[in-house]
Amino acid sequence: MARMFAWVLRGLARAVAALPADAATALANGIGWTLARVVRLRRGYVLETLARCFPEKSPAERRSLYAEVCRQQVLNVVELLRYAGGREAELAARLAVSGKEHVEAARALGQGVLVLIAHFGNYALLALQVPRLFGYPLSVIAKPLRNATLNELWWDLLRQAGVNGIPARNAYRASVRALKANELVGFMLDQNRPAGMGVFVDFFGRPASTTPGLAVMSAHTGAPVLPVFIRRAPDGTNQVEALPPLPPPADRRPETMQAFTAACTKIIEGEIRRYPAQWLWWHKRWKSRPPEEKAAAAAP
Repeated sequence: MARMFAWVLRGLARAVAALPADAATALANGIGWTLARVVRLRRGYVLETLARCFPEKSPAERRSLYAEVCRQQVLNVVELLRYAGGREAELAARLAVSGKEHVEAARALGQGVLVLIAHFGNYALLALQVPRLFGYPLSVIAKPLRNATLNELWWDLLRQAGVNGIPARNAYRASVRALKANELVGFMLDQNRPAGMGVFVDFFGRPASTTPGLAVMSAHTGAPVLPVFIRRAPDGTNQVEALPPLPPPADRRPETMQAFTAACTKIIEGEIRRYPAQWLWWHKRWKSRPPEEKAAAAAP
């Protein structure tokens, strides 16, 4: 069964890659429309979350934003299938990069570079393109995908692109080794962490449980944190931007780790506010709640 699924997936990638670019975009738009208006994937949750995060938007604007979120996520998948099907050169030609000077400045410190990334834009394509764009080795900390066959195919793509995938479990030592070799290490910071395993920081005006791992690793190794985002422009091209690096925290005290994590989270929030349709709003980012909030809710 796993072998058949892999065969079907590779065949799908080749079929999508065989389409002209305009036809592939039209296919993604159609699937995105169906996902938003027929399937309505997590529609209630997303609309409720958007209402809390963007109270200034009307219900109609939030419904339109939800539909665009669906379209953008399907476009991500179609681009990834085209990449896997042999369209690497086409996608590379439709990708622009800015802020390379920030990468050079961060790496010149000789402590490695922690790349702050998020589930924003086509983040999977970003991971595959970083070694080519910036010219330096990249390791990415990532959770294995639930489907074993899909996971194997994804990690094969990473290896072929020259990216070292580091499983999230027990990733610390491997990440430190890469930083000591003055490499880039990608770190996702916009996922919910179970209560007790993260620190609560403000995200769109509400506490969100967030891993302090990035802050701890930066303080431990002296590696600066470099925010990098990829955005899809209206013409369909992807634009990668590296922002100025953040110096590592001065110490590893809990309050310092929390403040640094909050600062990094605020950078992600700022990017999402600029381009809200390009973030993965389906993720239950605020699932874990602070103990005091739970206690207040349970009080008579």
